[in-house]
Amino acid sequence: MSSTNQRAFNFNAGPSALPLGVLQTAQEQLVNFNNTGMSIMELSHRSKDFEQVHNEAIARLRTLYAVPDNYEIIFLQGGASLQFSMIPMNFLQQDGQADYILTGVWSEKALAEAKLFGTPVVAASTKDHHYKHIPAIDELNLNDAAAYVHITTNNTIYGTQWKEFPATTAPLIADMSSDILSTPIDINKFGLIYAGAQKNLGPSGVTVVIIRKDLLDKANTHIPTMLKYSTFTENNSLYNTPPTFGIYMLGEVLKWVEAQGGLEKIAAHNEAKAKLIYDAIDESNSFYVGHADKESRSLMNITFRLADEELEKQFLAEAKEAGFVGLNGHRSVGGCRASTYNAVPYATCKALADFMVQFQAKH
Repeated sequence: MSSTNQRAFNFNAGPSALPLGVLQTAQEQLVNFNNTGMSIMELSHRSKDFEQVHNEAIARLRTLYAVPDNYEIIFLQGGASLQFSMIPMNFLQQDGQADYILTGVWSEKALAEAKLFGTPVVAASTKDHHYKHIPAIDELNLNDAAAYVHITTNNTIYGTQWKEFPATTAPLIADMSSDILSTPIDINKFGLIYAGAQKNLGPSGVTVVIIRKDLLDKANTHIPTMLKYSTFTENNSLYNTPPTFGIYMLGEVLKWVEAQGGLEKIAAHNEAKAKLIYDAIDESNSFYVGHADKESRSLMNITFRLADEELEKQFLAEAKEAGFVGLNGHRSVGGCRASTYNAVPYATCKALADFMVQFQAKH
């Protein structure tokens, strides 16, 4: 166990580690928020107290990411998985085409949903190479007339991450569920960004969408009210009852990001954490074998295997005994995975790297 209040060494892929200070603040305020005599979970979403929490969360996200005024920020429910269908429902006509770049399971799922509404085209895929790398920019076969181009910026199952985003004529739409707020980005490159909160933003239950306003003018209007982006942009995400506790927690996580020094500091910290574990892999003389090609390695999800399957089972068993949580790879691929999201401390990553070196020395 970690020495801080006997907290686990948490490498869960999602829901994942939250900053300890955020959890402690929530604990202090859980029963009586802002002297209201009520929990944040008991407040009306129409109350001034919650409205302040809600609007401050939006403002903090806008500041941290330098989101321009021609973009809306909204909070939705349904996770990133609902966005897989909501995006083509709003922007893909039955006779229209959208480009999808396949880099893992989640982009495959997004593609499958788009097929229900129009004609998605695979503009590039690394599936034949077991999703070990991100396609090079010059490998993308993009259609300038496409309704949009869809990418998944970080692939949690395979441990790959886009390091450079394509410049597209069609609006670029990105699923950033597992690497949002992990490094600075230029929002202007994107038409729409979406992310489930449960990796870097807070607890599960909230989905953040950052959408360029001109896309709203082109959206399909003949769809259910709750599946229109305009329903939420026109009502400050308060058309119906939002996930109030999740939004409160998201706001507290954004305060924590500010306190760390912003995204530049967060990015440097993430690089240092990931390097500890990647060094343990690279210096193991193939005792540990990374899944992702080096140029495509994720700073959020570090995937690796041991050469011997029985030894791999023993590694995971001993790691569990030592207090490490969430190191099993995704059920679809097996192996090992360490998810090193923003809130995972450097000391936790150092402990894992040390454990890996010690385990190799024993075996």
